[in-house]
Amino acid sequence: MYRTEEGFDWLQPLKKIAKAVILFTRNLSFYFSQIYFMSYLFTSESVSEGHPDKVSDQISDGILDNFLAFDPNSKVACETLVTTGQVILSGEVSSSTYIDVQDIARDVIKDIGYNNDQYKFSGESCAVMSLIHEQSEDILRGVERNKKEDQGAGDQGIMFGYACNETDDSIPLTLDIANRLLLELSNLRKSKKIPYLRPDSKSQVTVEYDENDNPLRIDTIVVSTQHDEFDSDDERMLDKIRKDIIEVLIPIVKNGYSSEIKKLFNKNIKYHINPTGKFVIGGPHGDTGLTGRKIIIDTYGGRGAHGGGAFSGKDPSKVDRSAAYAARHISKNLVKAGVSDEILIQVGYAIGVAEPVSLNVNTCGKSKLSISDSKLSKIVNEMFDLKPHSIESRFKLRDPIYLETASYGHMGRKSEKKTKSFNSKYYGVKKIEVELFPWEKLEYVEQLIKTLKKWIIMIKH
Repeated sequence: MYRTEEGFDWLQPLKKIAKAVILFTRNLSFYFSQIYFMSYLFTSESVSEGHPDKVSDQISDGILDNFLAFDPNSKVACETLVTTGQVILSGEVSSSTYIDVQDIARDVIKDIGYNNDQYKFSGESCAVMSLIHEQSEDILRGVERNKKEDQGAGDQGIMFGYACNETDDSIPLTLDIANRLLLELSNLRKSKKIPYLRPDSKSQVTVEYDENDNPLRIDTIVVSTQHDEFDSDDERMLDKIRKDIIEVLIPIVKNGYSSEIKKLFNKNIKYHINPTGKFVIGGPHGDTGLTGRKIIIDTYGGRGAHGGGAFSGKDPSKVDRSAAYAARHISKNLVKAGVSDEILIQVGYAIGVAEPVSLNVNTCGKSKLSISDSKLSKIVNEMFDLKPHSIESRFKLRDPIYLETASYGHMGRKSEKKTKSFNSKYYGVKKIEVELFPWEKLEYVEQLIKTLKKWIIMIKH
């Protein structure tokens, strides 16, 4: 087939072989690029303070704060259900004080912005039913000790702490943007700069990462916001909402970031603004809310792990809350000390036992230490006392600091001092200076660097 009048043409089969080699090489190159150099998408979501589940979280933490304000030794586990015109409070409390839980629930609801009967849920008119009762003596017996330092864990379970270097606050970028979108949207609502907004809203952010987990660009932003029915034409109304979100909200959020992150806000972002259409019916009227249903939003947006226990409504004897804060504190200090670009910590407890049954530090394959994760775990265990009472004391967790945690995340927030005022019809007004989000402080960074210095490998980025 390769013969010519001049004889056999050796060039033709060689050309064919060359083409096959080139094609094979290209395919092989593509194959390996998919395995080793493939980017990926990751998504986190958030919800506003007006979302029904977050309304429940805030009521539960508002009640907890008031118990702690007038009796710091209170043991509280408060659960809240909200629906159309109804609030149901339940749970267990052991305290020497008495508070009006109905008034507290109403105040929280009004502060969120549910103060209009058109919403079918208002702090002024909703019914509040309390089913709160005394805490089990069997549980109290396992927790309380003659020596406070021997205080046992309030329950068994596993807790996680996570930190990474994607943002200044050491939380995943996807969650950080999702939270900031709704926080700024709330500010626009309360300032009346976008007057038609109602309290309930949700966000979702998708970011493309490279094979080394570095963010490349924002791929998709989803915002669903409750609103007044301010126009008879639904399409015209939705166009206005879309325009305000993209042209007013997004620039505010973007400008709050460093120049490096600003670059990720590209022109090709896919926006889904109220993708189901108008969103007039919302809040507890549109969907029943329960305490503890937004635990991934409360923590790391799905990037780290979660033990499963909710935070809101629980006093710090419940290690679901206090140990998760302690683990976050350790992981953030480790990342800021340069130990690893990413840290995941697991700690386990047995009910009634003070010492944790386990502590594991995972550097997620990004360690800058010349020691194993198991060795690092032992060092961390020696440096940090993780008994429940020690955690309470270190972070002053018996102070009433929890209402502020119940929306826009428990992690990645700014630690700050604040004077809070509590008004009781039985005990009068009490003002308390507290420190919010103390587990976000970085007071152990220098100590960690000093302790781990001989094992740190200097890596240029």
